[in-house]
Amino acid sequence: MPGFCRRTKIVVTLGPSSSSPNMIEKLFEAGADVFRLNFSHGTHADHAARIKEIRTLEEKTGRLTCVLADLQGPKFRIGTFENGRVILSPDQEFRFDASDKPGDGCRVYLPHPEVLDALRPGHFILLDDGKIRVCVEDVSKGEVIARVVNGGTLSDRKGFNIPDTKVAVSSLTPKDEEDLAFALSLGVDWVALSFVQSPQDVIYARTLIGDKAGLMVKLEKPSAIRELDEIIDTADAVMVARGDLGVEMPAEELPAIQKRIVRAARHAGKPVVIATQMLESMINTPVPTRAETSDVANAVYDGTDAVMLSAESAAGRYPLEAVRMMAKILVSAEKDVGCIEMPPVLLADRKSRRAAVVTRAACHAATEMQAACLVTFTTSGSTTLCATRERMPLTVLSLSPSLETARRLAVCYGAMSVNCPDASSFDDMVVISYAMAAEVGAAAAGDEVVIIAGVPFGTPGATNVMRVIEVPSS
Repeated sequence: MPGFCRRTKIVVTLGPSSSSPNMIEKLFEAGADVFRLNFSHGTHADHAARIKEIRTLEEKTGRLTCVLADLQGPKFRIGTFENGRVILSPDQEFRFDASDKPGDGCRVYLPHPEVLDALRPGHFILLDDGKIRVCVEDVSKGEVIARVVNGGTLSDRKGFNIPDTKVAVSSLTPKDEEDLAFALSLGVDWVALSFVQSPQDVIYARTLIGDKAGLMVKLEKPSAIRELDEIIDTADAVMVARGDLGVEMPAEELPAIQKRIVRAARHAGKPVVIATQMLESMINTPVPTRAETSDVANAVYDGTDAVMLSAESAAGRYPLEAVRMMAKILVSAEKDVGCIEMPPVLLADRKSRRAAVVTRAACHAATEMQAACLVTFTTSGSTTLCATRERMPLTVLSLSPSLETARRLAVCYGAMSVNCPDASSFDDMVVISYAMAAEVGAAAAGDEVVIIAGVPFGTPGATNVMRVIEVPSS
């Protein structure tokens, strides 16, 4: 039987430290499953060059590559100060207004009129990633007067978070729409939508994306958590974006929220990514802290599909070491017997329930038999998603005639995704299964393999067949 294969996926952010063709290839070899392009930084030409290198690598290695385009979203920032910075003291009054003049120790420009209109007395404002906290006392046209709760030094263009306020602004800015059209023209596999507030934000993005890419929602606003199930239903995947989410919600609540999101995504059969500060210390050091290794391992225990490196790989001094360390932590956690224990998911929809029952039976059989792998035939990806939701300790060899589907499934737990012709009969299904399993190293001669598919072949969501085969000697 083939050796242990890592099942939790790694999303690697590309940036100044990791954009050369040589480094991208090294990161790929070290374990990068998905490459993230952060559209908050870089030019369209930069992103186009990186996608070209990624696809060239796919042709060179014969292994599918997956690209995630992460849109910036409506990030709020204050204006500038006369001297570049001010010191705010606890209990002092401070004003945010619509005047674009440089600020001072009493006021600053807020270039977001929609925010000024939405704030109300009692709402909290968090500045510079939550380091400074003020409370709104009075609101008038074009001006907000607040009282400083936690003071400190505030400098030019720092971030502005409003956890209590729902702003009448789309999660897609004009810049995002331009970036989205460009990313889709380059054939990205996933689009990540930032600062989603409601299901309507996701629905609007879907009208622009169509079926050209998978839609991943970044959960980083309290309002999104309040409508979590509805947002997950409208998305293809979700990301626990712990950076802004950790600023806007109490830090002590974040671990429970992370677990809640992972459970909800798994119940819906949607991939989930955990992101932000996973190996933060490796931006500047070649080894992580003990707490960081525990954080990554706990993401596995929670049942996540993938974990993400941000600044560690994009701008850090040790991008390659960070990917290698991430992979080692994931493998170690996955080898822990029974590391992921989750109750079965019950689905109300009859067709979905039938597919889930067949898939669960196949996963149970493959695990009990110690099969080399579970083979799924999928056109839309639904069969593979159903199998990976079970989080079984086996590789899911996902075979799809759609290159786009095969690439997108690279983010899913345990999925080894291959683009190949679809089966046209039961005999064809068996031949393709053991041929591809042997070719990619998922099974060897004499190994048992469990297959699931839908009949008629090529019908999306029609999973209704399970078969057990033994890989013959060549």
